[in-house]
Amino acid sequence: MTVHITTLPNGLRVVTEAMDRVETVSMGVWVGVGARYERVEVNGVSHLLEHMAFKGTRRRSALQIATEIEDVGGHINAWTSRETTAYYVKLLSEDTALGIDLLSDILQHSVFDAEELERERDVILQEIGQAQDTPDDIIFDHFQAAAFPDQALGRPVLGDPSIIAELPRQSLVDFMQGNYHGPRMVFAAAGKLEHEQILAQVAEAFSGLGERPAPEPEPARYRGGDYREKRKLDQLHLLIGLPGFGLRDPDYFAAMVHATILGGGMSSRLFQEVREKRGLVYSIHSYNAAYDDAGVYGIYAGTGEKRVAELVPVVFDELARMADGVSPEELARGKTQMKSSLLMSLESPGSRCDQLAQQMLIFGRPLEVAELTENIEAVDDAALRTVCRRMLDGALTTAAIGPTGKLESHDAMAARLGVGG
Repeated sequence: MTVHITTLPNGLRVVTEAMDRVETVSMGVWVGVGARYERVEVNGVSHLLEHMAFKGTRRRSALQIATEIEDVGGHINAWTSRETTAYYVKLLSEDTALGIDLLSDILQHSVFDAEELERERDVILQEIGQAQDTPDDIIFDHFQAAAFPDQALGRPVLGDPSIIAELPRQSLVDFMQGNYHGPRMVFAAAGKLEHEQILAQVAEAFSGLGERPAPEPEPARYRGGDYREKRKLDQLHLLIGLPGFGLRDPDYFAAMVHATILGGGMSSRLFQEVREKRGLVYSIHSYNAAYDDAGVYGIYAGTGEKRVAELVPVVFDELARMADGVSPEELARGKTQMKSSLLMSLESPGSRCDQLAQQMLIFGRPLEVAELTENIEAVDDAALRTVCRRMLDGALTTAAIGPTGKLESHDAMAARLGVGG
């Protein structure tokens, strides 16, 4: 597998990786802009824009976009996160030119038809409603808002329903014109391909792309806080968190290993102690959500109302015990889990394409597999203790949806863990 990178005159970076043992190509455009870049009065515009990109261009109707890709057995889709919006296709290698043409068309020539916009508003409002009806999904938005209050990083990717219902067409046009420029975008492709052929097609197709850099978002400010919503549910959905570690943080890899050992699998401390030994939950896991300049470390659990009084102290005990160190066996297992997950992802053109694009956006270059595995392997017990110390020096974030009556107060939980509220 060989990686090639070329930067076009308009700033668009083209990165490809040839994978000789596959017959398909996964490719797309990753834009380094998401919900974090939105002003409060247009919250949700990134996600609405992503939807509207498929609803017609100067050359194609929404139906034509769908049928052209499916006529060749391909797949086209997109997603929006807090820092990135991605538009991607997967198709047979002989149809690469069609994929590039479709991507360039929707990203440069979308018309944002008024009738389509009204229909898509309703679709997104239904999407928001579905998320609201799914407590183990929407709780992560409330948790994010509590951790990063009064800032774009804490606002929902799907947007505020009242804003989506009224957002004018011009807001979409302004957001795309202000942010979708070459220096903020990466065209990535992986699979059965030749770099020079892809490069020539991309250079021609994206020649109309703007060249000016997009504005930077406000710096992240983790604050911590509490959100509780009493609902008549069988389960209490609970998230407990502390300041996490951003993608550029020197302790990022240690934080990821820490989360794996604490609650990253069936052999993890939380799964074994909380579920297997005590039967307090069906689902529990820990994670480090990393952003460019910040992160949040979270522990999710779903439990019955009668179990929560026992659950919280056990979770806190396990979190505190991590500061006392881990066994060599746990450390080796955690690092092996991370390395195997990384190496398995290299077998998929789609996953590899996404990795290349994200690394270009964050670090300005693809990271060698050896570099990543060395960073994972370098994590030791001292590094994990540093992660614990840094987290426990911060403030607590809690979010709960369901029968909250027997959940102790946020301040009491912070005092129990010995951190700020």
